[in-house]
Amino acid sequence: MNFGVVIAVYAAISGELRLPLGFSGPLKAYRAHSQVTSADLRPEASVWASVTLAARDDIFNITNGDQFRWQHRWPRIARMFDMETADPVLMPLSSLMTERAELWSGIVAKHGLLNTPYERVVSWNFADFSFNSGYDNVSSTIKARKAGLAECVETEEMFRTFFASLRAGKIIS
Repeated sequence: MNFGVVIAVYAAISGELRLPLGFSGPLKAYRAHSQVTSADLRPEASVWASVTLAARDDIFNITNGDQFRWQHRWPRIARMFDMETADPVLMPLSSLMTERAELWSGIVAKHGLLNTPYERVVSWNFADFSFNSGYDNVSSTIKARKAGLAECVETEEMFRTFFASLRAGKIIS
């Protein structure tokens, strides 16, 4: 359930089909405030919580620390893949992308990527859930900041770095 992998594989398949990168959720989700949490930030926060007296026996929201709207972030993500964007269209990726296993195998062979079974690369149900929250999805991290957690991650840079690591690891081209 890694949203970065969802976007990367979706972009790879869309690119192979010579399609623009379309946001696959409703307009409401495209315009809502969102937050994400870097997979690198979670363990840092866990270590902080386990060794910090001010965090003892407490519960904290952990997110990157910034907020965004997909309508602004999505075109920037598309550019990370040298793609154009399309208007948001509500299309369940769980049904559309399950039919793309053979295409994915071709992409893997064509670019010499790591041969990971398609059904293990990405969870399209998770993608549908993530792209379809048509409400502001924002959690306050003030409590963690007041208790001393200073780490934060700029989301656009997180995506850029993560996509580069997927390329270096031969997951995507």
